[in-house]
Amino acid sequence: MLTCRLCGGSDLRSVLDLGATPPCESFLTAAQLDEPEPTYPLHLRICADCLLLQIPALITPEETFTEYAYHSSFSDSWVQHARTYVDDATVRAGLGPDSLVVEVASNDGYLLRHVVDDGIRCLGIEPSVNVSEEARRIGVPTLTAFLSEDVARTVRAEHGPADLVTANNVYAHIPDLNGFTRALKALVADDGWVSIEVHHALHLVAEAQFDTIYHEHFQYYTVLTIQRALARGGLRVVDVELLDTHGGSIRVWARPEELDAPVAPAVAEVIATEAAAGLDTVEGHLGLADRVAQIRNDLVAFLIECARDGVRVAGYGAPGKGNTLLNYCGIRADLLPWIVDRNPYKHGRSTPGTRIPIRSPEAIEEEKPEVIVVLPWNLRTELDAQLAHTGDWGARLVYPLPHLDVSPAGGAR
Repeated sequence: MLTCRLCGGSDLRSVLDLGATPPCESFLTAAQLDEPEPTYPLHLRICADCLLLQIPALITPEETFTEYAYHSSFSDSWVQHARTYVDDATVRAGLGPDSLVVEVASNDGYLLRHVVDDGIRCLGIEPSVNVSEEARRIGVPTLTAFLSEDVARTVRAEHGPADLVTANNVYAHIPDLNGFTRALKALVADDGWVSIEVHHALHLVAEAQFDTIYHEHFQYYTVLTIQRALARGGLRVVDVELLDTHGGSIRVWARPEELDAPVAPAVAEVIATEAAAGLDTVEGHLGLADRVAQIRNDLVAFLIECARDGVRVAGYGAPGKGNTLLNYCGIRADLLPWIVDRNPYKHGRSTPGTRIPIRSPEAIEEEKPEVIVVLPWNLRTELDAQLAHTGDWGARLVYPLPHLDVSPAGGAR
């Protein structure tokens, strides 16, 4: 029987069944194309007791993150987002040379490099061997490990309590949600801060952002449910910010509950907005499946029309989220012959499940496709600029979500 990983409840209701897909970051080498490929159900459910959106933990973090294809530094806008965050967090938490910042899931040092530049002590905790090596190469102290309560106690004993614990875009990746939350509490100083960024389930449901659902994302949060999750580990949400990243995210600020810190009005305001959208009920989450099916139908119909008319099509960007979209929509190389990506790790590989070849960005200039399907649609401002020059040969840019949008490259929307 499936049980809720937050409250242990057994009443889990179906919200969206995306079928069975391979893990989204398991990009295939040429040799793997003739081998069987494992797939796992991708079925979003909601707990009727605590309202946490979740999928079953069918793969382990060790299977996904020991060697990881995602490098945060390949997105210019994401590096700038990190710089702005560090500036703001330094003021909020009163950080200085004697402070300690610990980032959980620190990737390739994209964020902590700014902390190092500011002369503030820091430590990254990153499970992926390849990206943690990149972080150390640029001078970011990094421990290669998965965060657990034991690891948190060891880090605290060796480095002292953290004035700021940052956990950006990792709180959804944790199957042991309550244990991980207790580990965050063990890292932070008694008067310290915990900062968490995560995709906002309000946008997932309201805008049918189904491609954010994949096997390494075990749960999906509203402010209401993240407040409940942190409370179980002894952390109180004291503020929340609404962000544009990933199609709409939240940044939650929490502090140890024993501190009895004041709670900013923004927390109640966002929870009220969620309730107005119906997300304080199970019923408010239903209907997502119909909207997702419409997105699939519109995109596939457009690509079939392109194939019928002999229009040259390519993809831009090969994020993990794009593989949820490609597999659910059944889009393969007959409709999308190739994709480019800035990450050299992916060049010469193919997308999992759909097996579409991935090339370097130079292929866009060489082949001059007439239609470019942008899979990381959430980076539209950045990618509109990167692809503006393709308007020189009349290319059109296709953004599949939150609804099909076909626009001339370099032109007005």
